[in-house]
Amino acid sequence: MCKTVVVLSGGMDSAVLLADLVHKGHPCVAISFDYGSKHNACELPLAKAMCAHLGVSHTLVPLPFINDLFDSSLLKSGAEVPDGAYDADNMKSTVVPFRNGIMLSIAAGYAESVGASQVALASHAGDHAIYPDCRPEFNDALSAAIHIGTDDQVSLAFPFAHLDKRDIGDLGRSLGVDFSATWTCYKGGTAHCGTCGACDERKYALRHDEGLDPTTYLA
Repeated sequence: MCKTVVVLSGGMDSAVLLADLVHKGHPCVAISFDYGSKHNACELPLAKAMCAHLGVSHTLVPLPFINDLFDSSLLKSGAEVPDGAYDADNMKSTVVPFRNGIMLSIAAGYAESVGASQVALASHAGDHAIYPDCRPEFNDALSAAIHIGTDDQVSLAFPFAHLDKRDIGDLGRSLGVDFSATWTCYKGGTAHCGTCGACDERKYALRHDEGLDPTTYLA
């Protein structure tokens, strides 16, 4: 079975993806990126701990230029992360320009170097239109480019493309994923804020209203 490089943020979606692939017997390695987001310091230790728990090799790639050069409220150099649902205009400030394009390109080069045939990303059907590098047409185009650019050695995989975030939460629960050991909140901090768009979606995904969400929220 071919080796897979999993892009692992430390968030719930990528945690479920890694757990699912390992459960299915896929040989995996994980790669994470420290690009200067407000919540990187919360996510990345959890990504490392999950890999240790699953016996998966973990590589961390620092990308300081993103925080230095790019404009986004998600970054430490940016404005405050807004509250509100993803369909609110102010949530567009959380877009990090071409983030997935940069990370997937690096992951593809890493995959080719370690003899992996694919890179897997937990992009899903609930990803929002405000993020252009999460859209299916972007995924298809970049996948084609990477396949050509690696001389047909590496392809991109989006196993959750037809699932929404609640589907992913349910899958993770069936796999025994400890969601309290994942991070979602865009603001960082000592606990999930409970009011940003990311926290709102986490509550939906983990069935907070049904009492199944183990997350501690400030609000």
